[in-house]
Amino acid sequence: MSANADDDLAPSRTEGYKVGEKKTVEEYKNLDQNDDSLRRWKESLGIGTGNSIADANDPRRAIILSLALEVEGRDDFIVDLTVPGALEKLKGKPFTIKEGARFRMKAKFRVQHDVLSGLKYLQVVKRKGIRVAKDEEMIGSYPPNNEGQPFYEKKFASEEAPSGMMMRGHYDAVSKFIDDDDQTHLKFEWSFDITKEW
Repeated sequence: MSANADDDLAPSRTEGYKVGEKKTVEEYKNLDQNDDSLRRWKESLGIGTGNSIADANDPRRAIILSLALEVEGRDDFIVDLTVPGALEKLKGKPFTIKEGARFRMKAKFRVQHDVLSGLKYLQVVKRKGIRVAKDEEMIGSYPPNNEGQPFYEKKFASEEAPSGMMMRGHYDAVSKFIDDDDQTHLKFEWSFDITKEW
């Protein structure tokens, strides 16, 4: 992948914003133990509650479990990323979106080992090699999952597929999940076709 493609997938930066000091889950648990409002805030985030489900042999902090395309009145198109070869299949076999259809993406993921700060989804769409769209969706910050909440699910903003004869055709996309520490958790290529009918 070219350096230009990597630049396309760089997250936007807010001037003056500094990422907070990195803390472990244990540090958060012990932070201001006598502050009742902070204790309630930590409990609302799930910090220090439930039994961990983290895999000690898996160093990843964020594991993207599945991606889905939701279209009203149709079954979700789901890509189970826990299945070996799922990303390769997604790249090689485009899915179809009807022109003008309203849709949204949905991600199911698990966080383990540490608090995940500022997870974002970035996507660049190209047609015939020319960039036609760049999207960035803030997913948020999450504590590690536990038995009580084994995964998180984020539904993205609703979109409308382009329509008209000139917009129909094949599109290629590159997407990635990245956090405030600039750690890429998943990067993949995929494609889709905009068609007149489903």
